[in-house]
Amino acid sequence: MSGEPSDGPLADLKVLDISSFIAAPAAAAALGDFGAAVIKVEPPGDGDPHRNSFRNASYPQSDRNFPWQLDGRHKRSIALDLKHDAARPVLERLIAWADVMIVNFPPPARERLRLRWEDVQALNPRLVYCSLTGYGETGPDRDRPGFDVTAYFGRSGILDAARYEDGPPGLSLPAQGDRATAMTLVAAILLGLRQRDRTGEGCWVGTSLYANGVWANGTSAAGALVGAALPPRQSPDRPRNALTNLYRTRDDRWLQLLLVRDDRLWPALCAAIGRPDLATDPRFGSRPDRRTHALALAGELVPVFAARDYADWERAFAGTGIPFGVIGRLADVVEDEQAGHAGIFAETDNPEVPRTVNNPIRLGFAEPRRPGAPPAVGEHSEEVLREAGFSAGDVEAIRKSGALG
Repeated sequence: MSGEPSDGPLADLKVLDISSFIAAPAAAAALGDFGAAVIKVEPPGDGDPHRNSFRNASYPQSDRNFPWQLDGRHKRSIALDLKHDAARPVLERLIAWADVMIVNFPPPARERLRLRWEDVQALNPRLVYCSLTGYGETGPDRDRPGFDVTAYFGRSGILDAARYEDGPPGLSLPAQGDRATAMTLVAAILLGLRQRDRTGEGCWVGTSLYANGVWANGTSAAGALVGAALPPRQSPDRPRNALTNLYRTRDDRWLQLLLVRDDRLWPALCAAIGRPDLATDPRFGSRPDRRTHALALAGELVPVFAARDYADWERAFAGTGIPFGVIGRLADVVEDEQAGHAGIFAETDNPEVPRTVNNPIRLGFAEPRRPGAPPAVGEHSEEVLREAGFSAGDVEAIRKSGALG
């Protein structure tokens, strides 16, 4: 099997994506961005349940299947019922073809389907086998289903630590932890390929949503390891530090002030906001004073920032070295000129979803491939099987058995 013709630094890499919901498929898509030939194995019928995520009430509402464009790009789909005996010869031939195999079934399902590393290692001794779990490969919660809101955000302590004091925990937005975890999977796979280059042998690599959540929360978690107590977060109207606080502007935007070097920038801030009197106010004369009188200082700053639009403050702070930013709205991000310079969005050849989100890796020697439309369920089943060496009669027999969609 030659796979889909391609270019890019991963052009000769063959990836078998046996995964769903969402980090693992996103990792396969990111590999495809840089040239990998990706075959997605999914159940006949409805296929990967993620195909219908755009209908979820928690997602941005649209009749266009933008999540599937994001995570299904650069893939060919074979619809294969892995529970069916007739599917096993097909799967084994695909495993023998692949350089990388990505799975995210819970361990018990992998055992039933004979999809564990120890089940497939002999089929392809050079295979880099990558698995994702919710909570880890071993331990009391190894079999527990994990989603990013429960394992990445909830269990890791992120949602509790991020809430305001005395308030309930918030909830993350769809798939935020999945997308960060996808890039960890990409890194793990590339490390596995490097190991194969060194030894000539395949290997297991993997991660969990839980581990990635704690890593993302690493500063606080590292403090907890030495007994450090994380102070509860104060709401903007009760800041501990008025100079690292949120302020609402006249046009109902939120400005994030981040004066971590207020010992140096305090006079510049007073001048920029037109309040030089604050620089000589004895309540705010030193850093300890500004902390002690944080509520009073915030009381002075709230009406100042509320009197002008955010764009006015951008101009006022330009060239001052004062760190600040806007709390962005997605409607603004999609038209942000800087997002274009940063390569955040990608044009597609799919008229239904003409733009999508690019993966965050930037290379000086290659650009991500322009994606086309994602595949329909089983769109490439016969094509993939014929490339794998199955005859037309074999393909028809497998289809009649019910194993192939």
